[in-house]
Amino acid sequence: MSAGIAGVGAYLPNNIVTNEDLEKTVDTSTEWIISRSGIRERRIAPATMASSDFAVAAAGKAIADAGIAGEEIDLVIVATNTPDMVFPATACLVQERIGAKKAGAFDLAAGCSGFMYALVVASQFVSTGSYKNVLAIGAENLSKIIDWQDRKTCVLFGDGAGAAVVRPAEPGSGILAYKLYADGSGGKHLNLPAGGSRMPATHETVDNKLHYIHMSGRDIFRFAVRATARSAAEVLDMAGVKVSDVDYFIPHQANVRIIEAAAKRLGLPAEKVLSNVDRYGNTSTASIPIVLAEAVQSGRIKKGNHILMVGFGAGLTWAAAVLKW
Repeated sequence: MSAGIAGVGAYLPNNIVTNEDLEKTVDTSTEWIISRSGIRERRIAPATMASSDFAVAAAGKAIADAGIAGEEIDLVIVATNTPDMVFPATACLVQERIGAKKAGAFDLAAGCSGFMYALVVASQFVSTGSYKNVLAIGAENLSKIIDWQDRKTCVLFGDGAGAAVVRPAEPGSGILAYKLYADGSGGKHLNLPAGGSRMPATHETVDNKLHYIHMSGRDIFRFAVRATARSAAEVLDMAGVKVSDVDYFIPHQANVRIIEAAAKRLGLPAEKVLSNVDRYGNTSTASIPIVLAEAVQSGRIKKGNHILMVGFGAGLTWAAAVLKW
């Protein structure tokens, strides 16, 4: 049985923080940020909002888009690096609020590749016939784990959520091929050191800012370009789809230079590359489903289109999939 995406939705906080705003609080400039990332602004959530709030809003839109009710959802998967709390799972909080009374629920942690991992996991439950409607969500509240005095990271990230309802698809459509990848040896290049069992919270960890994102930008850049191009080529081959037959490429929205370099390696023209990193920054697990939701709702993506999606992030992890809409 084929599995495909039947509904999409996205949520972004109202508060816009521009590069000019950041110039007032950290040693940076609009030109510096744009030249290195392509980002002009990002959405930042109020202190009162948590990741589950974003996830519920995006989920509601995806469920409505799929033409079903919350109680018809069989399973909720939330991919996030910023759960509301260590436990219970953010997915359980979402499950209760969307009225998915009969659904199972769990969180999935795979860095910025999280939504792609969640999408693949969701498709397995559907393709085996175990479940009919699975909700895959990427939700992030990254502004809560950023050091706002570190110009190398604070300019890059934003908050938001995207969701997709995965259900049976017509033969020959839906998810045509996918692959998940990981390389734990690169975990040191992107992490949040403290707060887990290895380094529990103490005055020292807080004073040393170990509860914020730590990233080696150069290492991540090289990894991201290489991994995106190679994994994309591999899943296209698995699906029997030529690069020339790809209608749209949706990569993780980390950095415009990574996106452009990967597209160039694949031989994809700019008009086939979907991006909103200039408006939202890097929303981690939420980036791909937000782009997807905007493209579907604007009518850009149409039935029969071949969609190539690739995510990459902490772990190191990366994942790719080809879909026929």
